[in-house]
Amino acid sequence: MNAVLVRVAIDQAFGAWNAPVDPKTLEFLYVPIPEGPNVAFQAGMATPYTMLKPVLARFAAHHSEARSDSLGLPEKLSGRAMHLDPDFERLTYGDNGLRRGRDLANYGTGDVVAFFAGLRPIRPCAHRLVYALIGLYRVAECVRLRNVPRSRWAENAHTRRLDHAPDDVIVRADPASSGRLRRCIPIGEWRNRSYRVRHDLLDAWGGLSANDGYIQRSAVPPRIANPDRFLQWFEAQRPELVAANNP
Repeated sequence: MNAVLVRVAIDQAFGAWNAPVDPKTLEFLYVPIPEGPNVAFQAGMATPYTMLKPVLARFAAHHSEARSDSLGLPEKLSGRAMHLDPDFERLTYGDNGLRRGRDLANYGTGDVVAFFAGLRPIRPCAHRLVYALIGLYRVAECVRLRNVPRSRWAENAHTRRLDHAPDDVIVRADPASSGRLRRCIPIGEWRNRSYRVRHDLLDAWGGLSANDGYIQRSAVPPRIANPDRFLQWFEAQRPELVAANNP
């Protein structure tokens, strides 16, 4: 079995913002990174950030004690489109199949893609950002974009684009055991001048390919050294996975 830890969602490097999380309840929102400014979409397949305004409003209504600056969509994103990837509603994830996603091309049934994000807490907590798992896929299949029929183009951000990259890899997840976490699972801490996976989790998982659990930024997603141990730990957290991008 293979398993990889993939950073997703908007952050300071891609979008200059972080999605909100309640560090007390672990409720969070999934806000994808922006698409490039010149990206064109197949007809009817654009995913504008304005789709998230009702989601953010509902979150704010249920967290009235939160800092207001954490819950409003920045104006600079209002006219942009999201790179909605992964798409937890359709249970897909796309990658370029080159350096970052090269290994995914060889993933098969039962392999694991765990998604994490750097989230901004809406109330004071131990860290400026909460690095947490936000979803997990158990792979059903991985296919090259060139082999995705037109009837399935709406399923993923890479196939929604007007200009396709035929070698991109599309991961399709097993709907019985994959999705977005209803409540995130914190995994990170600030250590040695960067965010890293906590030592207790590195021990529980059997380690990561990243040096000292480094997860703040990496060109190649870290591999989980012992997927079986990771999944045992994950299931012990009693995760609730849903096929939805947001509540």
